[in-house]
Amino acid sequence: MADQRIDVDPNLHFPRESEPSLDFESDTTSIASEIAKGRIENGRRYQALKDDVYWSPSDEQQFEAFELGHMVCIMLDYHRSNPLFSAPIGENPKHILDIGTGKGNWALDVADQYPDATVRGVDLFPPPVTWVPPNCIFEVDDIQREWTWREPFDLIHLRQMLGSFTAEGWKGLYQQCFNNLAPGGWIEQIEFDVRVKSDDGSLPPDSVLAGWGDNFIGCGERAGQSLTTQETMRASIEAAGFVDVHERLYKVPMGPWPKDKLLKEVGLLNQQHWKSGLEGYAMWLLTKFGAPSPWTKEEVEIYLVNVRKELKDTRIHAYGYVRRVWARKPRDDHMIQTLAKDKESS
Repeated sequence: MADQRIDVDPNLHFPRESEPSLDFESDTTSIASEIAKGRIENGRRYQALKDDVYWSPSDEQQFEAFELGHMVCIMLDYHRSNPLFSAPIGENPKHILDIGTGKGNWALDVADQYPDATVRGVDLFPPPVTWVPPNCIFEVDDIQREWTWREPFDLIHLRQMLGSFTAEGWKGLYQQCFNNLAPGGWIEQIEFDVRVKSDDGSLPPDSVLAGWGDNFIGCGERAGQSLTTQETMRASIEAAGFVDVHERLYKVPMGPWPKDKLLKEVGLLNQQHWKSGLEGYAMWLLTKFGAPSPWTKEEVEIYLVNVRKELKDTRIHAYGYVRRVWARKPRDDHMIQTLAKDKESS
């Protein structure tokens, strides 16, 4: 799918005044604690659980972007029997973990699909949910600390975690995942590429969208928390000891320009995903690590005005990559054989 060009719909007409809007307002959970209140910066709310902060806000506007991102991921595999994940965990998993659960959409959907499994969603900020199925548990915790769950997991899921950790932090997290999976259990991660591309030359090289990816990759490098996770996660997962590694790369349009009906719908959702998340993606990184020096809030706002203009331009046939990787922890017999071979060779 990712190596094929997406055909452009020649009959596309998309007046600005008829631009669709998606309303995903939701009630927020009120928890009387400093963690739930968060930290306000540049008009956005961020988590307050740990000192070394994460770039993404934890407020209603960003939760809307998370929900739209969830819908984009579902649509990408809409034709598959299980669009929520690709790992073959069987029909009777017992324990499932969603790291960086965000608004909790994935965890809630999986809990509904597997009512006999315990599904845990963990993040630095409580998700804004007022009701959850009895088999779904949301926890506020720092996933980089030592894990205290007693039961091994059948599946550990991660999504849109780019820029969350340093290289050492990622190494430690994958090792924690490996150690806390049941033998034969699966890890699965899906990440978006921040770079914007076009196959037909409709994205001008000097446009703000064309420079978006390099701009933020630079911010991530200066922050010490890379935004190229989708390129590095497979090798990191393999290095942690996982086997039977699989990968799927998607080409995800931005806007309704594709001729294909499904890709057109994906493009509309992804366009809304971008619009709702733009400020959240940009504000913290650019005001802390922008080049050549940190930007002001006003400079970021002007920059985003230009980004939104280009997102609305139906003459631009832009897309981005999304990559899914899933891999298995070796079963006990495989691990015993591997240890025996290592002992023989030493």
